[in-house]
Amino acid sequence: MKEKKQAVSINKKEFYRNLTRLALPIALQSLMLAAVAAGDALMLGKVAQNEMTAVSLATQIQFVQNMFIMAVTGAGAILGAQYWGKGDKHTLEDIFNIMLRFSGIVSLIFFLGCELAPELLMHIFTHDAPLIVIGSAYLRIAGWSYLLTGVSQCYLTIMKVSEHVKPGALISSCAVLLNICLNAVFIFGLFGAPKMQARGAAVATTISRVIELALCIAISSKGSYIRPAFDRFMQLPKQLKSDFIRQCLPLMGGSLCWGVGFTSYTAIMGHVGTDAAAANSVAAVVRDLICCMCNGIGGAAGIMVGNELGAGRLDVGKAYGIKLKNLSYIIGFISTALVLAVTPFVVRMVILTDQARGYLTGMMVIMSIYMIGRAVNSVTINGVLDGGGDTLFDMYSLIVCMWLIAIPLALVGAFVLHWSPLAVYACTCLDEVGKIPWVMIRFRKYKWVQDLTR
Repeated sequence: MKEKKQAVSINKKEFYRNLTRLALPIALQSLMLAAVAAGDALMLGKVAQNEMTAVSLATQIQFVQNMFIMAVTGAGAILGAQYWGKGDKHTLEDIFNIMLRFSGIVSLIFFLGCELAPELLMHIFTHDAPLIVIGSAYLRIAGWSYLLTGVSQCYLTIMKVSEHVKPGALISSCAVLLNICLNAVFIFGLFGAPKMQARGAAVATTISRVIELALCIAISSKGSYIRPAFDRFMQLPKQLKSDFIRQCLPLMGGSLCWGVGFTSYTAIMGHVGTDAAAANSVAAVVRDLICCMCNGIGGAAGIMVGNELGAGRLDVGKAYGIKLKNLSYIIGFISTALVLAVTPFVVRMVILTDQARGYLTGMMVIMSIYMIGRAVNSVTINGVLDGGGDTLFDMYSLIVCMWLIAIPLALVGAFVLHWSPLAVYACTCLDEVGKIPWVMIRFRKYKWVQDLTR
């Protein structure tokens, strides 16, 4: 194997120290964000199944928005990590400006959609009239938070790549904890507040996003932080903008393939039946919570590999990538064990019909296998390969594995062959596991070992 022939011997103590320093705050940040969805599901699950299901479906709109934002901030993180490794802060400010411009446009479009046509958006995911009414009311309020998300994510991305990952994670954590507390206040009507149920979750989200953005701006005003260069906001270097777009477009293609594909999975399960949709909503929350560990390692991988490549130490960057790829399998098996361990607790935790409870148990077992592929691909593709600028592969693999295999199988199984909800759910989990061999072949070509700076 090529990995055994690597000439560079990395300092394992330094490697794991850097990995821990970066991965833990990123994983915490991811956990806090997932905790909002978990809090919504748990609290609304105590109110009524329809309230929980409607909000779960409605938040798919923000999920799609996040795909665009992730592409923009992902391109910024790839270039930012390499230019930070090179020590070029001036270019990092220009990258910040580019991210803000693109993210602002995306956030405005989704905000207008939620305010002007929420019912139309809800029709994408369900034809159930009560769910549409509840979800539309949620979107009209939550849409305001979507307007702010793109801006705050740009700040948090720059903090992450410029060695301020801990303050960024702290900001996200504070915003999430506030969100969860406000969820309880407005969903259940505590401390004299009106009992707003689903609309209360939207109010809590919007308030927390305002606080998050305010904290980002306040903390970034300190001297050691990278800030937007507003004096040249409209005068971006053409070559840098071209480099940014070259990284962003494949990421956006991959994000949209993945995001719309995941949304399609949710829509398919939503049309299979209310019980299947409810079980899938709970399973999705568990999946997102446990994936936080994968996200942390993946985020750290991109920064660590990018820093070394940008500094011109290609051999060290390659060695780091190999080490991180190997670690991803360990993370995958740990994630599998966690899913199986929490299944009995999760099944008893929310109010579901007996049939929905049975579906949830089966989905959790299927998901435990899926987690292996999710961990390997998150670290290897979204971390190592993206860190070196090899962003096209993710889009190719998603088109083949998700759009040409998993989604057609799920559609045929649900609407033509009328398979059981569990069989349809299994189809939606095929893509991550199925592309592991292809990912390993791409990894060993080492096209990702490149310095992107100028």
